[in-house]
Amino acid sequence: MSVRRIRKKKKLTIGSVILYLLIILLAFICLYPFLNVLSYSLSGYNAVLSGRVTFYPIDLDFGAYKEILARSQIWLSMRTTVLITLMGTATSLFLTTLAAYALSRKDLPGKKFISGMILFTMYFSGGMIPTFMVVRGVGLYDTLGALFIPQAISVFNFIIMRTFFREMPESLEEAAKIDGASDLQVLTRIILPLSLAIIATMGLFYAVGYWNSYFDALLYIQNPDKFTLQLRLRSLLFGEELNNSAASLEGGGTQVMTQSLKMATVAVSTIPILIVYPWLQKYFVKGVMLGSIKG
Repeated sequence: MSVRRIRKKKKLTIGSVILYLLIILLAFICLYPFLNVLSYSLSGYNAVLSGRVTFYPIDLDFGAYKEILARSQIWLSMRTTVLITLMGTATSLFLTTLAAYALSRKDLPGKKFISGMILFTMYFSGGMIPTFMVVRGVGLYDTLGALFIPQAISVFNFIIMRTFFREMPESLEEAAKIDGASDLQVLTRIILPLSLAIIATMGLFYAVGYWNSYFDALLYIQNPDKFTLQLRLRSLLFGEELNNSAASLEGGGTQVMTQSLKMATVAVSTIPILIVYPWLQKYFVKGVMLGSIKG
């Protein structure tokens, strides 16, 4: 091996090391806020009081989690959020898939006009007050349907999925129709099995959106028994419940214990959706790239 090749190989090795170090640094910067939240929620009273908590727990203590998980309202809100996430994701995937597939067909009459009208809503909307009046007028106010029916289709997700369907070979559909398959059979038996990557990606987008949705619940939900987890988190963070709990747990250390309870509440509302991501991660990059090659 020549000296030039050895030097080139060393340069590539050094470059790879620098790249890996930068990636590790960026990953730590992204993870630090979450690690800090977990650390505060799991640290002991004295460690939090002295300000020694950074990104790892000190004097491990699960008292904050015991207090949060002992509340029946948290479990009720958790059930509501899981229900909204499941129903909303299923509804959104169903409608988005049908709309994207139909508008990806070249022989659909008026597809440019329909696509243009859908795209128009991506830039212009009626506004918060008109939307609220519509939701109330159709009887969805203070119902769980108000949290996923008005925003069932994301135009951004629709465009990605439509682009994906456009890139599929037309010969597949033509061969199926020659064999006597209907449009619905082509979609369910041929297109969808080949679209698991994009469906999983869109499902992840929708699920995260519904799980983290807060403002819709604040606008349309009035009954505390129907609060979502994010809305419950808001009421706990800005209400007096945590202060009362903190006082009962630590006497004069109300401020510190309130901080631990807040962090524990944030962790409880975040961890469940994080658990779902590893199951869909293998489809994530592939699905986005496949649906965004062409405009």
